Amino acid sequence: GPGAGPERCPSAPLSAGWLPALQFVRRGSKAVTRHWKAMHFQRQKLMAVTEYLAPRPAVPPRCLPRRKETLEEDNGYARLLQRQVEEVFRDNRMIAVCQYNSMPGEDVVLMRHYLRKHDIEVKFVLNEIVRDVLSQSKYKNLLPLFVARNILLVSREAKAKEMLRVLKGVPQINLLGACIHDTILSRQGVENFAKLPSLEAAQGQTVGALALLPSQTSSLLQRGSAHLTALLDQHIRRLQAGETGSPAEPPPAQSTEAH
Repeated sequence: GPGAGPERCPSAPLSAGWLPALQFVRRGSKAVTRHWKAMHFQRQKLMAVTEYLAPRPAVPPRCLPRRKETLEEDNGYARLLQRQVEEVFRDNRMIAVCQYNSMPGEDVVLMRHYLRKHDIEVKFVLNEIVRDVLSQSKYKNLLPLFVARNILLVSREAKAKEMLRVLKGVPQINLLGACIHDTILSRQGVENFAKLPSLEAAQGQTVGALALLPSQTSSLLQRGSAHLTALLDQHIRRLQAGETGSPAEPPPAQSTEAH
């Protein structure tokens, strides 16, 4: 009618501003048309000719030397550390194993200073290196002590008393055990060793004890002969006094002491 809007032709294209809310598209299934097909003979020859072949070594691998030298070069630093640990155990009479806990650097320097006054050195070592060295030596019984971060306190002389005095003021360092004069000691053993007198005092006591026994033996051996001599002298005086008619003289003081 005249009042109606323009009629939309069904065959006319849709305007740019209008799209249907839902569209249905129907697609038919495609047949499988690609199957496996053998490669052409000429292409096979081309692929075989152009295949990459790695170059052969100039010398067969079985003729090459083993990589022993390379491994030794790689472990050179480890062998150096092992040699240092061997020197520590060979040149020192006291090797104390301690557990090291974290502490400020200033405290470490101060501890080293006090220990160095008594000729005691601090050695930071790796447990892997120490285990390899001790497992093949006479100190293998020390292996259970190396379980955490450890340090060694070493000295050419057995200065256990001085070491314990310094460690008493450093709670971060715990003594686990020691090897003194090729003898392995526990912590209690080190404390007992520190209570012993010095070597010079012990030697003096031993010499005094050894000198006392011969002197006592000599006095015992001489006592009988001295006593017999005093009795014979007294008897001779009595005989002489009886012949002359004079009273017998009193025995000398040494004969009285001999009785």
